[in-house]
Amino acid sequence: MDLFGKEAGVRERGSAQPLAARMRPRTLEDVVGQEHILGPGKLLRRAIEADRLGSLILYGPPGCGKTSLAEVIANVTHRIFERTSGVLAGVELLRDLLKKAQAEKAHRGRETILFIDEIHRFNKSQQDVLLPYLEEGACTLIGATTHNPFFFINSPLTSRSQIFQLEPLHEAAVVTLLGRAVQSPAGLGAQKVQAEPDALAHLARVCEGDARRALNALEIAALTTPPGADGLIHLTRAVAEESIQKKAVVYDHDEDGHYDTISAFIKSVRGSDPHAAIYWLAKMLYAGEDPRFVARRLIILASEDIGNADPRALAVATSALEGVEFVGMPEARIILAQATTYLATAPKSNASYLAIDAAMADVKDGRVLPVPRPLRSTGSKQAAKAFGHTGYKYAHNGAGHFVDQEYVPTSKVYYTPTDQGYEDTIAKRMAFWEAQRAQPRAETKSEKKNPESETKPKPGKAEKTTKPT
Repeated sequence: MDLFGKEAGVRERGSAQPLAARMRPRTLEDVVGQEHILGPGKLLRRAIEADRLGSLILYGPPGCGKTSLAEVIANVTHRIFERTSGVLAGVELLRDLLKKAQAEKAHRGRETILFIDEIHRFNKSQQDVLLPYLEEGACTLIGATTHNPFFFINSPLTSRSQIFQLEPLHEAAVVTLLGRAVQSPAGLGAQKVQAEPDALAHLARVCEGDARRALNALEIAALTTPPGADGLIHLTRAVAEESIQKKAVVYDHDEDGHYDTISAFIKSVRGSDPHAAIYWLAKMLYAGEDPRFVARRLIILASEDIGNADPRALAVATSALEGVEFVGMPEARIILAQATTYLATAPKSNASYLAIDAAMADVKDGRVLPVPRPLRSTGSKQAAKAFGHTGYKYAHNGAGHFVDQEYVPTSKVYYTPTDQGYEDTIAKRMAFWEAQRAQPRAETKSEKKNPESETKPKPGKAEKTTKPT
């Protein structure tokens, strides 16, 4: 029987198979999500529709549709579909499949797609077996992997294949799949299931882009829920929570639940309560919040609410974002927890935040001050003298690497460090400089030699200085 004949299709979608297998798409129009590679005009879609397909490696997380896409390609291009796995196939089995594909092409003119799931599990010798057959075009390879193919698959194989990265399905795509499964005769249509939109939305939200997980949970819910008095199986949100073993939390990603929770999280960190901050972090991550969003908010907080009271806070928060992007969930929760507790227990200061806002308000309100002549760009000594841009004092020539000169024509104070953490040290240093400004100024060495010079000292010739307390 032809693999793609009517009876084969019935067998493939037989009720003995899991719902996720029965609901696999058959055409490109049935595929939801992955618009970045399958949308109209995209390279992969054009290659499939024109039947000009080379070997492919599909890279993406579980449940994003790698196997389904391979079957759709075989169906659309009317090729024989042979399937195996990197866990099960040895060299001998591979050779048998490849020789069979070679014979089909030579004697019947039929192309074969060899689909290898978890191809990253093949060792070098298994991968090398494929090369000569791919070179002569005996078959078209479609490999599926959840691991970066550039790290886990030999370069001779990746160089002979086009690599496409599939993304986790977005919530709307998963809801569409679940709705089809409820209505389709191949799915749950014969069981008279009535699912609340909120129940499907919950399954789509907590499955984290894994369509297989969402469909399995839907099937469990339908099979374990008795019909009501009206003969219908009613799937409520409570049933959905039970079937996927994850309670829904009040956390709408674009409504009050989202904004209230992130607000409580930031205010807890600002308020130096690590216990509360960790709780709100857990709620957000449990509800499916993007961990990168949380990390970005921590970076803002590190400067806005901690600042120079602990300059390391910004480095910790920035490193957390990098770690979250590199590792991903669920381990990213540990990185975010470390950053959260560090920032919550760090000394706090918003002095830098107040300083920049005050300065920007002055600029906006018309307080645009000219650059003092000694600080202007000179280009050359001749140009400086011609335009009067002279008199700059090189700070490193002064005692304590400090000289008293005007850097902005105003006495307004913008930055007032607190006595918290490292800012206490900064405050003392600034007080020392203010005291120096109040004293009669002594000429620096360079000024005595040439009052108009901007000459900088040669390496090793700088005057020995003492640091302020």
